[in-house]
Amino acid sequence: MSSEAVVEECRELAERLNSDCQCVSLDRAALSRELGHAPDGAALAEMIALDRPHLFSGSTVFVSGEHVGRMAEIIAAIERVAALPAYLEHVLAYAPEVARHRPRARGVFLGYDFHLGAAGPQLIEINTNAGGALLNALLARAQQVCCDVVMARLPGMLGGDPPEHLFLEMFLEEWRLERGEAPLKTIAIVDSDPERQFLYPEFVLFRQLFERHGMAALICDPATLAWRAGALWQEDRRIDLVYNRLTDFSLEAPASSALREAYLAGAVVVTPHPHAHARFADKRNLVALSDPELLSRWGVDAATRRLLLDGIPRTEEVAASAASALWGRRRQLFFKPVAGYGSRAAYRGDKLTRRVFEEILSAAYVAQALVPPSSRRLAVDGALADLKIDLRNYVYAGRVQLVSARLWQGQTTNFRTPGGGFAPVLTLSLLENA
Repeated sequence: MSSEAVVEECRELAERLNSDCQCVSLDRAALSRELGHAPDGAALAEMIALDRPHLFSGSTVFVSGEHVGRMAEIIAAIERVAALPAYLEHVLAYAPEVARHRPRARGVFLGYDFHLGAAGPQLIEINTNAGGALLNALLARAQQVCCDVVMARLPGMLGGDPPEHLFLEMFLEEWRLERGEAPLKTIAIVDSDPERQFLYPEFVLFRQLFERHGMAALICDPATLAWRAGALWQEDRRIDLVYNRLTDFSLEAPASSALREAYLAGAVVVTPHPHAHARFADKRNLVALSDPELLSRWGVDAATRRLLLDGIPRTEEVAASAASALWGRRRQLFFKPVAGYGSRAAYRGDKLTRRVFEEILSAAYVAQALVPPSSRRLAVDGALADLKIDLRNYVYAGRVQLVSARLWQGQTTNFRTPGGGFAPVLTLSLLENA
């Protein structure tokens, strides 16, 4: 069989399994045991079961190895362009002033989110504080083989290195880039009102990971931090590194003032940071990355341009001057705020009302060519349901560390769908089907 035929067979098998395999592969008892290995594990398992029942889906998502490889190629192409001085000058021109401060740290957990369209993987957006990586690593270990074809690789594992090890090394590398061989003593995991955040269980897991490897770790609100004596403090503890989970990407909120001052003074390592957000995650960057003339003017080579133009839906800035044309094409568009996250204030064009459209015109938005997601059919509450698939690649320094999926129903991704939530990605490789 030719390589092209094997690739096509692999794609078709993934589609068939996503449609026909309704097996439950998540061993929830094993998941509870995984959580229970750590201090406060039982309380963490109960928190997830009672307050976040749709955090984890009960099944896996099947993706062909060719599509996994294609996503990695698109990501590598974006990272090459993002390294160009002309690109950086372009994106910093509309970024907030704080983004011009350029630390040596790269920024942890870039999240590249894809839909599988008719033409293959399509990049929907990039996030700089992508959540769920450690939860998905734990989820992968709580799977059981659901049917004979799923022999496979442990879901989400790439290159044989456990994700937790990759994640820990990533934080240590961020520290070394800024501080060399100085000891990393204290890490703060920072978010607004952290215990009320939906992904708070992951904060606890990160705290435990850091503590297991000899570092003090705490979870706190930015308002509890203080900038004094040339350092960042939380009460009487001096903070060396901040794992930044804030959606205040430019650290402009009053509660972030101490963190911002310490960051600009170079007194604390912050990751991810405002420069990383401006470089990768501002939605206006997708306008540039899907503009063939601009890419050519920057000297981007033909192969890289083709990867980007084939893999990123054409994106445009929303301008009031183009209101009539945008409204006329709205059914083929998806509207997103330029500094949006987590699908907040994002709208499918075919669901827009005139009132919401007028609000979009008066705000900072982009419109992206609509790419309907692929689907996963599962048995939910005794009936079959088609859940939409969003694929997330967790990336550091251009390397994909983990690929996971989110399953949902509705206009945008959420964790409210019965049967939905995070799901491991099972890669069907060419060798397994040759």
